[in-house]
Amino acid sequence: MAEFRIEGLSPAGKVIQGMIEAENTRVAKEKAKLMAVQRKFRLVKVLPRTTFVYKVQKTGEKPITGEQRAFTKEEVQDALSKMGFRVLSVNKKLLNFKIKPPATDIVSFVRVSADLLRQKLPYNEILQLMVNDIDNPVLRDCIKEINSELKQGKDSEKVFIRQEAVLGRFVAHMLGLASKSGNMAEIYDSTAKFIERQVQFKKNLKSALIMPMVTMLGLAGAVIYYVMDIFPSIAGIFLKFMPESEFKKQFPMTWYTLKASDFLQANIILILLPLIAISVGLFYFLFRTEKGQLFRDQYIWKIPVLGNLLQKTSIEIFCRVFYALYSGSGENIDVIRMSADACGNKYMEHQIKTIAVPMMIDKGAGITEAFEAAGVFTRTAISRLHSGAETGTVKNTAQQLADYYEQETGYKMKNLVDFISLWVNMIIMIVLLALTLASSETAKFHPSGAGGGGG
Repeated sequence: MAEFRIEGLSPAGKVIQGMIEAENTRVAKEKAKLMAVQRKFRLVKVLPRTTFVYKVQKTGEKPITGEQRAFTKEEVQDALSKMGFRVLSVNKKLLNFKIKPPATDIVSFVRVSADLLRQKLPYNEILQLMVNDIDNPVLRDCIKEINSELKQGKDSEKVFIRQEAVLGRFVAHMLGLASKSGNMAEIYDSTAKFIERQVQFKKNLKSALIMPMVTMLGLAGAVIYYVMDIFPSIAGIFLKFMPESEFKKQFPMTWYTLKASDFLQANIILILLPLIAISVGLFYFLFRTEKGQLFRDQYIWKIPVLGNLLQKTSIEIFCRVFYALYSGSGENIDVIRMSADACGNKYMEHQIKTIAVPMMIDKGAGITEAFEAAGVFTRTAISRLHSGAETGTVKNTAQQLADYYEQETGYKMKNLVDFISLWVNMIIMIVLLALTLASSETAKFHPSGAGGGGG
């Protein structure tokens, strides 16, 4: 979340300053107004911490440029002047938005950090090495800010959470928790594994669903264009040489294709507008509304074969995060919630948070009993976790379950993608064959004979 500075005046006229965090300026102003009412001061302004671009010079040296985050232009000027620079210019950065770096860069940062942590290298030195070696400017600036704030003694969890726009919500939370734990290297390893599996999951889903859908839509568009534009200009000529009834009798495929073309040309707008409206509405509902996401993620598990693999992948990610954070003492409610956040399925997250967690808190249910009541775990998962709970090895059982499902889903997903690709290719072949037959049907047509019969 972004940082904002509140400035106000007390009833006695004393200047008041404070810091708050919020998702955006609107929320920050609402928080500041509420705070002003509660603490009885007059709110003057709310300033976001933003990026300023500066140009400075030291005597006898070339001018240098750089960037600095601050609340006001004056703060940057004062800081640079105290460092002995002559300030040439300080301006607010116009395009101050962050493009999330590729997942591969984030994985590299987390993995290398884990390796260096095992070598007992101080964490501030690790971050400095990362700043020097990382090429992506957004990620480099992110790590530089983290290192700077940690040196100032700020709370590590809050420092990382402020960078969730760059690192991702879950990764930022995990790395923030790792700084407070006694097993930083292990949590960093698990986080890197999580990112890799998340990327692989999206890639598999794209291969299994999105790419075939795009291919089929492209094929449908090509067929419609052929039927509406190319085919009529060729086959329609032959209608001039014989009556329509005779043409329909001798060349039925060509005749029906021409009729389909006429229908599409006459009603294409009436067909496309509802389809586009329904598609946009459905996309918004399924991907932009909470109810739609719950519906989508619940029923996507009902898809034959693919649904089962998606469910097991979500369970695998849940177990992997659970293993990384589970302490073995108490009920670890926060760990279960965070694991649910990371699982990648809104329905699974909802069931765990609204059924499993309340059962554990209010009724004192055991972890496997609560998970079974949620209705989102497979029988295998429940059985394995139950055995782990009985033997006191829930943490290790979660890791074993994650590794098992990773291997199973990886192998089966590859077979599924190959199977879907085969069927897509078969459909393309059938469509092309039908178009070829329709086009070649008129090859039997003899204009001279038809012309005489029609005259």
